[in-house]
Amino acid sequence: MTQTSISGTTGTGAAVVPALRLAGVTKDFGDVHAVRGIDLTLEPGEIVAFLGPNGAGKTTTIDMMLGLSKPTTGTVDVLGLQPRQAIARGLVSAVMQTGGLLKDLTVRETVAYMDNLFADTAPVDEVLHTAGIESIADRKVGKCSGGEQQRLRFAMALLSDPALLLLDEPTTGMDVEGRRNFWSAIRADAEKGRTVLFATHYLEEADQYADRIILISQGKIVADGTGSQIKALAAGRTVRATLPGADATELSALPGVESVDIRGEAVYIHAKDTDAIARHLLTTTAAHDLEITARGLEDAFLSLTGDAQGAPDSTDSTTSQGASA
Repeated sequence: MTQTSISGTTGTGAAVVPALRLAGVTKDFGDVHAVRGIDLTLEPGEIVAFLGPNGAGKTTTIDMMLGLSKPTTGTVDVLGLQPRQAIARGLVSAVMQTGGLLKDLTVRETVAYMDNLFADTAPVDEVLHTAGIESIADRKVGKCSGGEQQRLRFAMALLSDPALLLLDEPTTGMDVEGRRNFWSAIRADAEKGRTVLFATHYLEEADQYADRIILISQGKIVADGTGSQIKALAAGRTVRATLPGADATELSALPGVESVDIRGEAVYIHAKDTDAIARHLLTTTAAHDLEITARGLEDAFLSLTGDAQGAPDSTDSTTSQGASA
């Protein structure tokens, strides 16, 4: 799938400045080509998931967006500025997984401390409310759960009212309700024009909450589109059936079969012509409880990135730099 290219205008006809624009970006570490030519444009108000297997180049690319690293070739513009200029003006914030918290301060004291580092900030109570941590404002940070600490980082990132928010595994440690509330807050923010780019290993989270999903593999963008568009790139469907004593070698030899996964008495067969596979199972084997389903985002992820592990990873093998808001 070709990369989405979007341009917009305001009601007066003036061009809208992209929230983020990468053009011909590469990054080399000696003989290692971590990023191999990325062209990417994000518009104001988009919520974009950035997915890829370990070592794909995600963190390296995010480092360049944050001005922590310069591209070997190509350009990175954030709201029409160089990344460090945009960050200095409080236009960009990042929520990372670890670091940046003093355990002996309360939640409110932590946010108030960060508030003093900016010339122009949103009210402390407002960001606590948006992050959903008003009720724990007087709790020591060291007594907060991992999910609560992530919400605290989110509140800190909102202080400068950034136009671009970069999130690295933002809901790690949150329960189901916490994740739902977090993404409700993100959606409300995006509707006001804030752009959000997030990396996550929760594929269902990307599918449910992102307006757009970008898959990166081996330093290149391999797919860019909505969740439905990405899933459509994974051709074929899956046949699931109960088949005691299933022979994986025999099933793999059937015409059109791409993969076979046996889990106890359950067999999962990925194929382009699932109707033919279903007929074979029902007429020549003892298979029962058969169903055919469309392939999901995980199937598309595996197909497009060639990742044998089956899940994206938030850390690149080429670099481990991070940033806090």
